[in-house]
Amino acid sequence: MTSVSRALSFNAAAAQYAANRPSYPPVLFSTIEEITGRPLAGARVVDVGAGTGIATTLLREQGADVIAVEPGDGMAAEFRRALPDVAIVRGDGNALPLADLSCDLITYAQAWHWTDTSRSVPEALRVLRPGGALALWWNTGAEGVPWADAQDERVAHWCGVAPHDRARPDAVRAGRLAGLSDLPYARRLLRWSRIVPLDTHLANITSHSAFLVLDEARTQEFLKEERALLSEVFPDGMVEETYVVDLLVVTKP
Repeated sequence: MTSVSRALSFNAAAAQYAANRPSYPPVLFSTIEEITGRPLAGARVVDVGAGTGIATTLLREQGADVIAVEPGDGMAAEFRRALPDVAIVRGDGNALPLADLSCDLITYAQAWHWTDTSRSVPEALRVLRPGGALALWWNTGAEGVPWADAQDERVAHWCGVAPHDRARPDAVRAGRLAGLSDLPYARRLLRWSRIVPLDTHLANITSHSAFLVLDEARTQEFLKEERALLSEVFPDGMVEETYVVDLLVVTKP
């Protein structure tokens, strides 16, 4: 299964994605302001790979003037339903449909890894104003949560993918900095959690690309087994998901 196929798989599950994916903690945005040395309020921000608008919504709440960029039909349709008054343009980070030197901040929430950095890095630098910043972040599973580690192993086995590396080794950072390491950057790891019903937790898991490209019957079989296992761990039906936001902020000279 190609990375393009996996990226496009989200379009068919846009509503599921919007309803069940985790958001981001307020400390993420205050940390971006701390690193960049400027407030988000009044900043011209481009949210690339905006998806259903999870990050766009939060950026607007900080007072940012946001333009969304999204390549997928399904995701863009869900975005427009949620945020009808926000400008969204069709495109991706490899060829931003934006003018040179036109924004203060470019954000990628869970989306940078879908780009070709040989193209997306120069595109970001083209669009950013001098002193502007590129903020990349991912919700990653927190290290040292036994039930979640065990679940990762089950998901990996079920879907035929590598399990998540919750230790976030330097190799992960190096991969995310491909093409960017010669520029000034800062990295922060921000731990947070949410408590959700078991159904929401399971819908969140199966909104990931590894499941979206899987046969539906196999996904349903996984859900049946996983529900039984987690009902023993969380007998009240509420699951505490613990995350670490892995944030990278790169500054344009």
